Amino acid sequence: MLNVGKIEEGFVLDHIKAGKSLSLYHHLQLDKMDCTVAIIKNAKSNKMGKKDILKVECEIDKLNMDVLAVIDHNITVNVIKAGEIVAKKELTLPAKITNVFKCRNPRCITSIEQELPHEFFLADEEKEIYRCRYCEEKFDNRNLSWE
Repeated sequence: MLNVGKIEEGFVLDHIKAGKSLSLYHHLQLDKMDCTVAIIKNAKSNKMGKKDILKVECEIDKLNMDVLAVIDHNITVNVIKAGEIVAKKELTLPAKITNVFKCRNPRCITSIEQELPHEFFLADEEKEIYRCRYCEEKFDNRNLSWE
């Protein structure tokens, strides 16, 4: 049996879609932070069948909740203090995201004007669709893919 020790202060991201933990790790820029991270992939889950889990030992304010919500707003965020869960944070899709993803439309102004921020607005909350502020290229949040 796998045994990953408890953390004293930080957060546990639970109910991540199986196979998405490494994407989260990079989008949250955990690779650039000096903190302890445990990635558990394909753990058994009664609710999801399989899931990933991220345990991160660092201050919760270092976590970009907007990035996390855009990737998957169904993730459970457990805040840990003194080795115990002290809060659970709910994620909601942000109305606007900036510099999380780059517009992949080669005709978009952001391809030419490198200093422009990559901004997307929530165009359809039910379908989790974002659109580029400049060219309105569609970004499907559920699949993290462009259409």
